[in-house]
Amino acid sequence: MNTSVRVRVPASTANLGAGFDALGMALGLYDTVVVTVTGDETRVEVTGEGAGGVPTDEKHLVVRALRAGADALGLPLPGVFLRCHNAIPHARGLGSSAAAIVAGVAASYALAGKDLDEHALQVAAEFEGHADNAAASLYGGLVLAWSEGPRFRAVRLEPHSALAPVVLVPDAESATSVTRGLLPGNVPHTDAAFTAGRCALAVHALTVEPGLLLPATEDRLHQDYREPAWPETMRMVRELRGNGVPATVSGAGPTVFALPPGGTLPSGVDTTGFAVRALPVDRTGVVVEPAGLNGTNSR
Repeated sequence: MNTSVRVRVPASTANLGAGFDALGMALGLYDTVVVTVTGDETRVEVTGEGAGGVPTDEKHLVVRALRAGADALGLPLPGVFLRCHNAIPHARGLGSSAAAIVAGVAASYALAGKDLDEHALQVAAEFEGHADNAAASLYGGLVLAWSEGPRFRAVRLEPHSALAPVVLVPDAESATSVTRGLLPGNVPHTDAAFTAGRCALAVHALTVEPGLLLPATEDRLHQDYREPAWPETMRMVRELRGNGVPATVSGAGPTVFALPPGGTLPSGVDTTGFAVRALPVDRTGVVVEPAGLNGTNSR
């Protein structure tokens, strides 16, 4: 059993338009967690995003995921010390919760001396109820996620090299539980058919032909229904799309995810109220390495 590991896990964007609960992409913004087995009580130190606002004991999400992973592996785990440095904004639709869960699960595998496998995705996705963000943080690149009964699955696809994501992050936060509550129980058959076609087209556009991204990222399944939760987000999505920029709501919002050609937004777009940031596609996923007892790399 290893006693101290460092985990770096990327942010993610989900849905990418019509791919609700199915498509996800890893982004080059990272949380870093160092987990050290101490043998006494669990302690958590947090710097960066969430500092002062998240639990610092067994209730911390990384700790809960760590213990779930350890239980799945049959790994006895006493107290641990977590040092977390968070760069992924919380409650903004950039997969911060999924990243924390993946960090915990990946750390449990590393402490057990095991390589990540398909069951790691299962453990992580059970926390969220869907696998798109978790799979993106685990595998990197573009993922296509689905479920077969209680089993969560995902495949990794290689995103086109020309993709140059830009995120527009507002100060407002959003909760997945709230935005999901705005979705109707049924949608018109025409909208369902439209969504199926656009989701399939999105896979092609994101991997083979980015010139089709504008129509490929159209959605009729969830974004308009959830507009009351983040009206300014939808205003920005529509303004970008009206200027020819493929844009969607990132996950549960309120961040806007855009794929402008060349990675630059048009000069006439009013981004007031949003912090604009270019983020590359992360193509690696979660990275785990040994760490010294003081949290430094052991290599």
